Amino acid sequence: MSKKAKIAYADFVTAMMAFFLLMWLLGSTTEGDKKGIADYFASPLKVALMGGPGSGGSNSILSGGGRDLSASGGQVDGGDGERTEKLRGAQTAQTMRRQQESERLDKLRDKIVNVITNNPKLSEYADQIRIEKSPDGLHIQIVDAQNRPMFDSGAAMVKPYMRDILREIGNVLTDVENRISLAGHTDSKPFGNGIMGYSNWELSADRANAARRELVAAGMPDNKLIRVEGLAYSQPLEPENPLSQVNRRISIVIMTKEAEERANRTYRADDGDSLLPTAQNPATSRQ
Repeated sequence: MSKKAKIAYADFVTAMMAFFLLMWLLGSTTEGDKKGIADYFASPLKVALMGGPGSGGSNSILSGGGRDLSASGGQVDGGDGERTEKLRGAQTAQTMRRQQESERLDKLRDKIVNVITNNPKLSEYADQIRIEKSPDGLHIQIVDAQNRPMFDSGAAMVKPYMRDILREIGNVLTDVENRISLAGHTDSKPFGNGIMGYSNWELSADRANAARRELVAAGMPDNKLIRVEGLAYSQPLEPENPLSQVNRRISIVIMTKEAEERANRTYRADDGDSLLPTAQNPATSRQ
C-alpha cells in the first residue's frame, strides 16, 4: 500500500471514530440538552445572560440552567415518591422491631412472674413485686411493705428475703438481650445530719449498688447495666403520701433499644468539653 493510501485509510478510520462518537453523544443527550445546545449556537450571548428553557431545560434552581445533579447514568432521581417509599420502608422495619421487642419483654415478664409465683418461699412476697411495661421497657419494682422492709432503716444491707428475690430475678436476666438500668429510692423522711452528712441520696445509691451485687451474683452480666443510680425521694410512687413505705423501693428497668439509644445520646452530650468543671451528683454511680 502506498503512503498516500495509508494516509487516506487513517483519515477514514478517524472519521468513522468521530462519527460513532457523535452518534453516541446524540443518543445519550436529552431533548432539553439538544435544544439548549442549538439555542446557544443560535444566540450564545442571550443564553449565557438569561438562561431559561433554552439552556437545556434543566431542573437547576440557578438561572441559566446547569447540570441536573440528580441524574445518574441516564436516570433521574425519583424525587418525593422514591423518598416516601424509603421512609415507609424504614417505618415498617421500625414497627416490626418494636413488635418483636415487645413480645420478648412480654415473655420475660411472664417468666419472672412464674418464677416468683411457683416458688413457695417467694410467693408470699409477691405483693411487694410490681411488674409493668412502659415505652421505656419492662419495669420491675420491689417495694417495702409494712413490717417487712427490704433494708434496715438507714442501712444498705440486703435482707435475706430480698436477697432471694433479687437472685431469682438475676438468674432470669442472665441471657436478656436488652440493657438494664437500676435505681434506689427512699421516702421523704429526712436522713442525715446536715448538708455534708450522709443523706437519702447516698443511702439510695448504696442500696441500688447492693441490689446490683445480688443480681450479678445470680448470673446477670455486669456489662448489661447501663446505669446504677440513687434517686432519693425525687420519683415517688405515691407523691400524695410522701412517707408511704412503697416509695422505698428498688427499680429495675429492662430497657427498649430506643430508650437505650436515648440514654446513650444523653451521656455522649454530657461528655462534651466545657470551660467550667461539671458538677457531678455523688449519689449517682454509673457502672
